[in-house]
Amino acid sequence: MIICTVQNVKKMYGGNEILKNISFEIYENDRVGIVGQNGSGKTTLFKLVSSLDHADSGAIFIKKNATIGYLAQLAEFNADSTVYEVISATFEEIKEIELKIEEVNRQLIDPGQGHRLEKNVNKLYKLQEQFESLGGYAIESKINGVLIGLGISHLTNHLFKHISGGEQTKVGLACLLLQEPELLLLDEPTNHLDIETMNWLENYLQKYKGAVLVISHDRYFLDKVTTKTIDIEEGECKTYPHSYSGFVKEKENNLLLEFEKYQEQQKKVRKIKESIKQLRDWGARSGNEKFFRRARSMEKALARIQNMKRPQLERKKAAFEFNVNKRSGQDVVVLDQVSKTIKGRTILDNIDLQVRYGEKIALIGKNGSGKTTLINSLQKDDYDGGNVKLGSSVSIGYLSQKGLETDPNLTVLDIFREKVEMEEGEARHQLAKFLFYGPSVYKKAGDLSGGEKTRLRLAQLVYEGFNFLILDEPTNHLDIESREALETALEEFEGTILAVTHDRYFMNKLFDRTIWLEQGKIDRYIGNYDYALEKRPIL
Repeated sequence: MIICTVQNVKKMYGGNEILKNISFEIYENDRVGIVGQNGSGKTTLFKLVSSLDHADSGAIFIKKNATIGYLAQLAEFNADSTVYEVISATFEEIKEIELKIEEVNRQLIDPGQGHRLEKNVNKLYKLQEQFESLGGYAIESKINGVLIGLGISHLTNHLFKHISGGEQTKVGLACLLLQEPELLLLDEPTNHLDIETMNWLENYLQKYKGAVLVISHDRYFLDKVTTKTIDIEEGECKTYPHSYSGFVKEKENNLLLEFEKYQEQQKKVRKIKESIKQLRDWGARSGNEKFFRRARSMEKALARIQNMKRPQLERKKAAFEFNVNKRSGQDVVVLDQVSKTIKGRTILDNIDLQVRYGEKIALIGKNGSGKTTLINSLQKDDYDGGNVKLGSSVSIGYLSQKGLETDPNLTVLDIFREKVEMEEGEARHQLAKFLFYGPSVYKKAGDLSGGEKTRLRLAQLVYEGFNFLILDEPTNHLDIESREALETALEEFEGTILAVTHDRYFMNKLFDRTIWLEQGKIDRYIGNYDYALEKRPIL
């Protein structure tokens, strides 16, 4: 049964047509990935489907009485509520029945209510029936399962206002999943999630009783969860009956076929134009009107030919081509018995680690396991015990999780030239390679998206010439095309890379050594993420 139909939807913002002609259908139990470049209108589409915004034209039909869940739709929470109270509010109706059951039970043991015994027993029976039909007896189990799965069970007694933004997002996601809407809309759900939590969410969504639409740039996640893909490009969309990898293959094949058709049509157009020119030439020489009539007839035929738009086989991608000013020595960095304690908790417990020239190392672990603490110890001597020794000629280029940390009033051009000495004209030319075109170089840092901040910091790193790149979640906020461009550049990088990442596709493609940080200790694997996962003991 169809749960959602989108017909010829159009939407404009600020004079720009974001969605031009969007049509698709979502069936019950569909698992659909929504893909497209940053700014292609994916989140706008979610707002239209969830009625947070309205289309300029076209129509969206939702199955009668169907519930829609979208993270942005969650109610405002009481600032003084605990995390558990926020999540329990999802079951408000059940909680009210539970309170009524407690009240009736009090009346049953009240001697003064003896005359109402039969009435109260009947009332209790009906309330218990209602409570059971709504799944009341399974509430605690459901809540605990989602809390453990999302890795936030330790936060239940914390005030919601005191937990981090990432943790608040997880709480919101927990509420959404527990509501179990018939149509679930998830916009970048893997942001702020570590690998174990992502694995849990993938399994949860595979078994979910309802339709799921997910916007994501996580290719591994899309392949695990989705069975259909809607590709939004230049305001229009096309549906593919595949997960992400299947969609990529079919789209590439379709583009090649379209390009062949385009080339054939262009050959035909050129031949007609040559014939018209020849006929006019013969007519002019002979003075015979029939040649001109035939030329005019062929011009009409040419006008009737549907001129195909040239298929774009490759879209412009950011040009991440990292330079190395000077090669480092063979030993890049050596950690000897490095330890770090924060608020009485041991984060790093006598860590030994050697990083050699040319290695590409992925550092992974749960959120809060100390990954960022470990990379800070390499750069800032931020540790309590042990020793960190940098090798000869090592120069470190660092990308933080935020991508860029700077004065919010500085422009893109100012920020770039802070690190890269270059004339304004040349700087603008170079920034265009990172998709900052024309007036966008005067955009202020405070107005940049997460993806733009990451691209700008990477643009600086490209020209600074460091030989040891330390990257903290480098693919966060980047769309798939930018991720692919970054992967290619890092593959060709003639230096050493240490990256903290939860992007499993990125890890499998690029890294030949994996370090797993857990409970202050590290496990080392000579291989990518899949290899490390296979070799890790099952707990």
